[in-house]
Amino acid sequence: MGNGAGDPAGVRCMLMRGGTSKGAYFLAGDLPADPAERDDLLLRVLGSPDQRQIDGLGGAHPLTSKVAVVSTPDAGSTVDYLFLQVHVDEPVVSAGQPCGNLLAAVAPFALERGLIAAGGERTVVPVRMANTGGTAVVDLPTPGGLVRYAGDTHISGVPFPAAEIAITFHSTEGSVCGSLLPTGSARDRLAGVDATCIDNGMPVVVVAAASLGTTGYGSCAELEADATLRARVERLRLAAGQAMGLGDVTGRTIPKVTLVAPPRHGGTLSTRTFIPHRCHTAIGVLGAVSVASAAVLPGSVAADLAAPGGTRVRLEHPSGFFDTEVGGGQVAVIRTARKLFDGITWPRTN
Repeated sequence: MGNGAGDPAGVRCMLMRGGTSKGAYFLAGDLPADPAERDDLLLRVLGSPDQRQIDGLGGAHPLTSKVAVVSTPDAGSTVDYLFLQVHVDEPVVSAGQPCGNLLAAVAPFALERGLIAAGGERTVVPVRMANTGGTAVVDLPTPGGLVRYAGDTHISGVPFPAAEIAITFHSTEGSVCGSLLPTGSARDRLAGVDATCIDNGMPVVVVAAASLGTTGYGSCAELEADATLRARVERLRLAAGQAMGLGDVTGRTIPKVTLVAPPRHGGTLSTRTFIPHRCHTAIGVLGAVSVASAAVLPGSVAADLAAPGGTRVRLEHPSGFFDTEVGGGQVAVIRTARKLFDGITWPRTN
């Protein structure tokens, strides 16, 4: 299908909100099998490189320039999910990290596309995160065999309620770096500050905000406007990348850096996360899992500042809070998702 003489074929696509992110969802079979051809197509679909992404589906921010590629390689018993981060102002597509927010809409998308069958009033879907090999079990409402998006569950960072989607993560320790503590220690001295390097689904460098000369309570706009702070964050990130076995991470989106401070609103810990150069308006799901794991880890930078509590860890962030349940070798979170658009997208021709 084209949109005029000489124009390229359209590609079937569903635009969805997953958690506090938004992305374009594709069946693997609707995209080129060759990764280089696939990535070139996705850059043209989302409108990169361009700070506004005015000529594509991207939303001009890392949180809204994302892609999920979904398949069922074993005849429908599990769903495979490949996450691709499409850079906004560079011609780069990265598969080097997972995304737990887009994960929230993977099972709904698989059901919408008929990859799997609904299981009754609720459907439980095992999802393999192809970026890391980690697994998640997604539990969502499917009354009458159809995905229900409407509901009364609010998550911080999303202004409107939707149906609850429960996600339990398994086998996420060391998903990228090979171990929960890639440096072998709960605390390291890096770039002149104490930090905890942790990977429980997402490689994160946890550092006390005060050690970088800030309170940890500022808005994203204030943090991004502080050139001195951003330079210190990047020095720390580069040093941590080497220490975590990731090598030179200058051109990579991992590790993330999370600044922590004592809670102000009854939570466990206050957080501000760089992803890696923009400040997250909330916190990523798997990033939150790693930071929550650090909060209950004796000797970590996060544990020093965390309010006492049990397995429930509430992370305060710029737009609210994020709750996790940490224990028994697994982590559980609540998310929501919504189908925004389903149809055909046409990539630009050059």
